[in-house]
Amino acid sequence: MFKNHIAGQWVDGAHAAENINPSDTRDVIGLYARADASQVRQAIEAAHAALPKAAAMPVQQRADALEQIAQEIHARRLELADLLAREEGKTLGEALGEVLRAAQLFRFYAGEVVRQAGELLPSLRPGIAIEVTREPVGVVGVITPWNFPIAIPAWKIAPALAYGNTVVFKPADLTPACAWALAEIISRAGFAEGVFNLVMGRGREVGDVLVSDARVAAITFTGSDTVGRGVARACVERAGPMAKFQLEMGGKNPLVILEDADLEVAVECAINGAFYATGQRCTASSRIVVCDAIHDRFIDAMVARMQQLTVGDARDPATRIGPVVDERQLARDLEFIAIAQAEGAQLAYGGQHRRSVNGQPGHFLVPALFTGTSNDMRINREEVFGPVAAVIRVSDAEHALAVANDTEFGLSAGVVTTSLKAATHFKRHLQAGMVMVNAPTAGVDPHVPFGGRKGSSYGPREQGRHAAEFYTTLKTSYLQA
Repeated sequence: MFKNHIAGQWVDGAHAAENINPSDTRDVIGLYARADASQVRQAIEAAHAALPKAAAMPVQQRADALEQIAQEIHARRLELADLLAREEGKTLGEALGEVLRAAQLFRFYAGEVVRQAGELLPSLRPGIAIEVTREPVGVVGVITPWNFPIAIPAWKIAPALAYGNTVVFKPADLTPACAWALAEIISRAGFAEGVFNLVMGRGREVGDVLVSDARVAAITFTGSDTVGRGVARACVERAGPMAKFQLEMGGKNPLVILEDADLEVAVECAINGAFYATGQRCTASSRIVVCDAIHDRFIDAMVARMQQLTVGDARDPATRIGPVVDERQLARDLEFIAIAQAEGAQLAYGGQHRRSVNGQPGHFLVPALFTGTSNDMRINREEVFGPVAAVIRVSDAEHALAVANDTEFGLSAGVVTTSLKAATHFKRHLQAGMVMVNAPTAGVDPHVPFGGRKGSSYGPREQGRHAAEFYTTLKTSYLQA
């Protein structure tokens, strides 16, 4: 059994659960511990007790520890990619890209350890100097989703450790294997006992305790809008000091295809953004907003391209679209396909559930493309989180911009155009935290800020040097000589 990591020790959970391969539901990856409330409190206590050691760790030693983690992830990239593909259902190529991104993130923050800077300011009063410095925020609760089971933990844990905090890490219950593998690497990197802790299990049994404990100074969360709002309420309403919180809660991202777009570029952006990673990305372009003049040619080209997408075992090199992560998510995808059809959308391609591929039972779904949709349909209002995309036909560029912005979310948005003027206009006016021009809406470099607007995000940005805004707290000091 794969155990939790608390106060430097590997410990059994209150109970355990099987981890199932979505490409072959006969394949049990392993038995993973699930913590109960008492074990979560033990982990929090360990992290709280270790705060002085974490903050006092010499910067070079801290940088070396993060670099060691990066190097081991990179050295084991093929092994970890295979595990990720087996557990979550990403294709091997996508899984390898995610593993390499995790290594890049730890390497970036190894450098950030020694790049931390403050300010020295003059006072309005003579003889007084002012220093503005950053200090660790404290115990950080890290709650991550199943769709990026090694990259998202990396971009939360790496800065937390880089800036001298301690961590209690609660991964998604669906994907404990990648989390455990990352935790095992971190456990050997040289941090003091209690600086890093892993508690696996269900959100109601682990996450609820984590967000309500006053010893946890900050919560960083990525997941659904509903759960994210619950995390925010718990952080504000708990007894004792409120927690600092950072929320990434998904999107309903538009990809705008203008009439002057290069058709081949438009199709590849749409295919990648909507269907790669089985559409299970918060940055997926599930709304494709297409100008009337190019609409019919775009649909024909999309269907032809979709017919080339092989659905199958994530670890088969021929597979382009892996399985849906589990039976529950598959049921949600199929429900939205039925809802779209009931509302009058036309299924241009796909949407079929395949119970097995090459004799392997799994959660397979042929990517679905809807046409004839309007922006008020549920398929265009709610995040499906699967390989399902809807095309919205618009009259011109301004109509496209209005439709693209007509959503409660604002994570990522894209536009395909050959006009510099149009690209500049859309970059300025798309209401999203990230805008892509002639590129898929999914895919962000590890050294730049990640996050959105409106209902997609709350709090400081993740990744890059901007992560310091969440993982540190400012102190202003006055000195009179």
